[in-house]
Amino acid sequence: MRPRRLLTGVIAGVVLTAGAGWAVSTRLRSPADEAARRAAPPASLVTAAVERRKLVSTVVVSGTLEYGSPLPISLAGVVGGTSETQRATRAPRAGRLKEGAVLMEVNGRPVFALRGSVPMHRTIAPGAKGDDVRQLQRALRRLGYGAPVTGVFDRATIAAVTRMYAKKGYEAQQPTLTDRQQYDTLRKAVQTAQETLASEQKNLDQGLDVRPLKMKLANARTDLAAAERALREAESQELTPEDEGKLAAADAAVRAAEERLAQAEHELDAARNPPTPAATATPQPTAVPRPTSSTDTSLLELRVDNARADLAAAQEARDRAVEEARQARGRRIEELRKTVRTAKEAKAVAEQALRQARQLSPTRLKVAGARKDVAAAKEMLAEFARTYGTSIPPGEVVFLPKLPARVEKVSVKPGQQVEKEIATVTGSAFAVTGSVEATESDLLRVGMAASIELDSGKTYKATLTAVGDRARTPGAEAPPNGAQPVLLTPASMKGLKAGTAVTARVTVGATEEPVLVVPVAAVVTAADGRARVQVEYAADRTREVEVRTGLTADGNVEVTGVTGALKEGDRVVVSGA
Repeated sequence: MRPRRLLTGVIAGVVLTAGAGWAVSTRLRSPADEAARRAAPPASLVTAAVERRKLVSTVVVSGTLEYGSPLPISLAGVVGGTSETQRATRAPRAGRLKEGAVLMEVNGRPVFALRGSVPMHRTIAPGAKGDDVRQLQRALRRLGYGAPVTGVFDRATIAAVTRMYAKKGYEAQQPTLTDRQQYDTLRKAVQTAQETLASEQKNLDQGLDVRPLKMKLANARTDLAAAERALREAESQELTPEDEGKLAAADAAVRAAEERLAQAEHELDAARNPPTPAATATPQPTAVPRPTSSTDTSLLELRVDNARADLAAAQEARDRAVEEARQARGRRIEELRKTVRTAKEAKAVAEQALRQARQLSPTRLKVAGARKDVAAAKEMLAEFARTYGTSIPPGEVVFLPKLPARVEKVSVKPGQQVEKEIATVTGSAFAVTGSVEATESDLLRVGMAASIELDSGKTYKATLTAVGDRARTPGAEAPPNGAQPVLLTPASMKGLKAGTAVTARVTVGATEEPVLVVPVAAVVTAADGRARVQVEYAADRTREVEVRTGLTADGNVEVTGVTGALKEGDRVVVSGA
C-alpha cells in the first residue's frame, strides 16, 4: 500500500507544479505583447440604416396640469342698496359653480353668478339701458326666467329678475326707506307747486278783467278760420255756379252754329253735285227744294258764309266768357287772401293786447313763477321716478366669462368685511401651463394637435389653446427670459388629476406617408450648396449620393435621392474613425 500512496503523491505534486507554471505564464507578457494588447483597433466607419417611416416633428413642453383660466373676482359695489358695512354672512364655497347660483351672501343678501363679458359696474335701475342690461336679459332667458333682449331694464325684465330672486329664496331689491321718503317729498312738492299756481291764476283772473280782450281774440280766431276756409274753397274751385252757367250757354251757342254751318255746307254740296237719273230711282224727301239754277247756288253760298260768321262769333263769345271767368276767379282769390291777411293782423293785435293786459298785473309775475316751479318739481319727480323701483345693486351680480366654473380659492370668511378680492375661479376643464423657447414658439399655432404624457407613460390627446401673453394666467410666475408661455387643453379629463407634472408634445409638422429617414449627422452640405450622404456599399467603402432634405424631427431628417440611388436599408455614414 505504501508504494501506491507514494505514487499518488508524486503525481499530485507534478500536477500542482504544472498548474502553477501555467498560471504564472498567463500573467507574464513581454513588453511587445503588452503594447500590442493596448493598441487601438483598426479604424472603421460608423453607419446608420436608411429607414422608411412617418416622421413627426414636435415641440416638447414641460408643465403642470391645472384647472384653466384662473380669474380673481371681487364685488363691483355695495350689496343690498345701502352703504353700510359690507360683511360676508356666507362665504363662497370651493367647487363647481353653475350659472344662476348664489356665490355668497353679504349682509344676508345674495350675490349671483351669471355668464357675461361686460363687468357689473353700476346699479341696474328701472329705465337703465346698455350692453350690461342686454347681457343680463340673455342670462335670464338661458335660466328660464324669460325676458326680452331689448337692452332696457323694463317691466318685463324686472318681473324676470323678481322670479330669479324668489326661486333662490330672496326678495329683489326694493326702494330703500330713504328712497321712499325722497319720492314722497318730491310728489308733495309737485302738489304744492300746482296748488300755488292755481291760487295765483285765480287771483290774476279776479284782479284784472281781461274778458273783453279774450272775446275779441276768440272772434279774431274765428274770423281767421272762416277766411282761410273760404280761401281754400276758392282755390280748389275753378268756376262759380254763375260762371258755369254762362259757359254752358256759350257752348250751346257754339254747337248750334256748328250745326247750321254743317247744314248749309251740305245743301251747297248737294246743289253743286246733283245725283244722276240712275241714282234717283228712289226719290228721297228733302226739306228744301233742290236749286236748279246758278241763282239758287249763290244763295246757298251766302248761307254758308253767314253760318261760318255765326260760328266764329259764338266761339269768340265763349272764349270771352272763359277769360272773364278766369279773371273773376283771380280777383275773388286775391280778395279772399287780403281778407285772410286782415284776419291774421286782427288776431295778432288781439293776442298782443291780451298779453300786455295780463303782464300789467303784478300777479302775472307770480303766476309765471308758479308755472316754473310746477315744471321744475315735475321734472325732478320724473327724473327720480325713472330709477325708482326694483333694482339690482352693483354687488349682487358677478359676471364671469365662462360658466360653469370652479371656485378654486376663497379669500373671505363669514363675518369678515368684503373689501377686495373674494375668490378665484377657474374653468371647469383642465389645462397644461408651461413655456417654450422663443425660437420654438415661432413654430406654434393655436389649434395644433398635441399629446400629454404622464409619469406612468399614459398619453392623452390635447390641443394647443394659446401662445404668448394670451396663455399667461393671472398671478402666475413669469417664464424665464426669452421663453414664451403656452397653454394646452386636454381632449378629456378622465384619468387626470390637478397638480400633476406632465410632458406635452405639440405636433408642428408631420409627413403624410412613410418617407426615407436618415440621422441629421449623415447629411453633409458640400461647397456647391448641395446636400449629400455617403452610402457604404462594401466594407469601409462608400459612394456619395446627392439628396433633397425635408422635415427634420428628433435628430432625423427626411431625404430623397436625387437620382433615386438611395433606398430603405442602405447604410449611410454618420461619422468616420
